Amino acid sequence: QAQLVESGGGLVQYGGSLRISCEASRLLFNGYTLGWYRQAPGKQREFVARITVRGTTNMASSVKGRFSISRDNAVNTVYLQMNSLKPEDTAVYYCYADQGPVISWGQGTQVTVSS
Repeated sequence: QAQLVESGGGLVQYGGSLRISCEASRLLFNGYTLGWYRQAPGKQREFVARITVRGTTNMASSVKGRFSISRDNAVNTVYLQMNSLKPEDTAVYYCYADQGPVISWGQGTQVTVSS
């Protein structure tokens, strides 16, 4: 069964760090590019980062140099390490799996950055 479960969101101060996790089913983790989108209140969902099965990464320009994405093959989990957080990073962060014509989504985890 295709499944994505996020965890690790919360409240952090400006300039702080947070790591969020996405545990994927083996089917998704071993077969597809995984990544993160985010959606702030009143805004469209936007791309944040992705990592391929082979470990190639891409980051949105808005987070490049502050965020990083990685994967742990032993626990079928993708991580988003977020440093130097800003209030504009406040959003619900969604893990996704790119299955080609189908995108699978997790339920989302809230990240709130206080100023």
